[in-house]
Amino acid sequence: MKLDRLLGILTILLKNDRVTAPQLAEKFEVTRRTIGRDIDTLCQAGIPIVTHQGGGGGISIADGYKLDKSILTTDELSSIIAALKGIGSVSEKSHVERTLDKLSTNKDTVVSLREPIVIDLASNYKGSLTPKIKLIKQAILGQRLIEFDYYYEKGQTHRRIEPYFVIFQWTSWYVFGFCLERRDWRMFKLARLWDLQLCEETYTQREIPSERRDFNAHLPDDKKLVVLFEPSVKYQLIETYGFNCFTETEGGRLRLEIGYTSREYTISWLLGFGKKAKVIEPTDMGDEIKSIAENIIQNYK
Repeated sequence: MKLDRLLGILTILLKNDRVTAPQLAEKFEVTRRTIGRDIDTLCQAGIPIVTHQGGGGGISIADGYKLDKSILTTDELSSIIAALKGIGSVSEKSHVERTLDKLSTNKDTVVSLREPIVIDLASNYKGSLTPKIKLIKQAILGQRLIEFDYYYEKGQTHRRIEPYFVIFQWTSWYVFGFCLERRDWRMFKLARLWDLQLCEETYTQREIPSERRDFNAHLPDDKKLVVLFEPSVKYQLIETYGFNCFTETEGGRLRLEIGYTSREYTISWLLGFGKKAKVIEPTDMGDEIKSIAENIIQNYK
């Protein structure tokens, strides 16, 4: 926290000819005595800070001495700002706003906050996502267990885990940790995780095997799917899997060959295409979609 404040004070001094101790104390919500100690720390680090007494006085960096503002380039600072705004979409805004304020627009600023890249990681369940991430971060930093109800294709289960990372991957948020029930490393999707509780029990950090640090390995797509699509849905395939994801058949249909992870999700996705998609492999998936379609017809009779 002190390091964060020192960097903030230094940034303000770089952008302003002179500021007062009360202004800094108010901005960082500390006492003037704390600001005085921070100024001493900066001086000990070799930064020549001068204090001016009387009317119009204040704190400034000595004339003729300026830190190199090019330590971070404009592009690098723009990337930092974009990332901070993305994190702000799923975090308590006060922390992010204070950090952004240190990079705020000023006559001597290095980069404008009008970053052209907008990242929104919240999705449509931000109201529940932000407190989940906050609680899991608290658990990770305090090395405390968490427990929750988890809903998946086989039903509902209750899990207790040692949390290690909050991960954003493949358009979704996950918590990665050691599951005490399965005695193995697992990833749980936050959207399926409810009644999250922070436990009193603590844990000693385990060494994560190198192969388990590949988070893609927790979401394998090693099952083969082959589907023929009507040409009218080409844009949807390009949107999802890229421009060269399919081949055109002699009949004009689009042949998609990919790997998939979740059978349940894949079937739901294919049903969204209606009669414009036909599964070739696996054959039993085509049979299951046919059965689901027949049951849908029965619902509307």
